[in-house]
Amino acid sequence: MHSAIRFPLQPQILRRIVLLLLGLAMAFMSATLWAHGVNENDKAFIEGASGINIIPYMYLGAKHMVTGYDHLLFLAVVIFFLYRMKDVGAYVTLFAIGHSTTLLLGVIFDIRANPYIIDAIIGLSVVYKAIDNLDGFKTWFGVSPNPKAAVLIFGFFHGFGLATKIQELTLAKDGLIPNLISFNVGVEMGQLMALTVILLLMNLWRMSPSFNRSAIVANAALMTAGFVLIGFQLAGYFTQGA
Repeated sequence: MHSAIRFPLQPQILRRIVLLLLGLAMAFMSATLWAHGVNENDKAFIEGASGINIIPYMYLGAKHMVTGYDHLLFLAVVIFFLYRMKDVGAYVTLFAIGHSTTLLLGVIFDIRANPYIIDAIIGLSVVYKAIDNLDGFKTWFGVSPNPKAAVLIFGFFHGFGLATKIQELTLAKDGLIPNLISFNVGVEMGQLMALTVILLLMNLWRMSPSFNRSAIVANAALMTAGFVLIGFQLAGYFTQGA
């Protein structure tokens, strides 16, 4: 789905990569787990609401997606080298099927897992896809994992991550299923809005003559972002969530 890319060894390119990665790491560290969890106002509404609340839950779902930096990073890295809308639609649909399934089933059947571990796996999904974009698996191991299967599988974990956030709250049983479906619809709406913006920016960038060279730096930065997310979540697991 993407053209072969090789790491350039020119000193100026390496310096750019190092500076960008350091800046990105500093930004994440300054945020210190700016977790995309549920803020206090939304938490108060969810725990105090009863009955069916379709519009509010759609809003909360959309808000969670467009402020969920880990989900957005994964979306960006998945579509990075997808030039046809047919391919974009196929991969985004697989991702949506994955996270919708585990979001609904996880909450309805109260399937629980440690949120730090799930979020670490979500960070791993960004690392995986960035390496795949750079043909790392083929270069290092001589094999290329099925990209569509990987997106679906990681979609399951992203949905489970959404479920763990909801499970931290006390949801009323009255109207639970319609509210969950509304939340999921909102997530898909938020994903569509975010995807539209990402695609517009990506297409503008692709018209630049330096795109192929800059793409290496960008995927290296995305990979670093994934590693930073993994590190933060594992630190949280060993200090608070183990």
